[in-house]
Amino acid sequence: MEQDQSLLEEILRAIVTYPEKIEVSRHVDEMGVLLSVKLDQSDAGIVIGKDGRAIKAIRSVMNLVGRRSKARVSVRLDVPDMPRSERPLSAAL
Repeated sequence: MEQDQSLLEEILRAIVTYPEKIEVSRHVDEMGVLLSVKLDQSDAGIVIGKDGRAIKAIRSVMNLVGRRSKARVSVRLDVPDMPRSERPLSAAL
């Protein structure tokens, strides 16, 4: 497991309610590194945060980690479908 992937898992496990449901997959191509996160739908609001502040902060930290190895690191949340009425307002990010 790469350093960026393990760091992202540690950050997420520290803030979510169901840390055992977190799965982070890593894909590398010519565009950089893509870290895809699967988590419980009830944790999506926590990870996204108010107005998307939490996910922006996480992406900023991961970007700094990527700069160390001269790679562009992107984080994508894969949240299971949830009814529109239950989605947090910032889920559009």
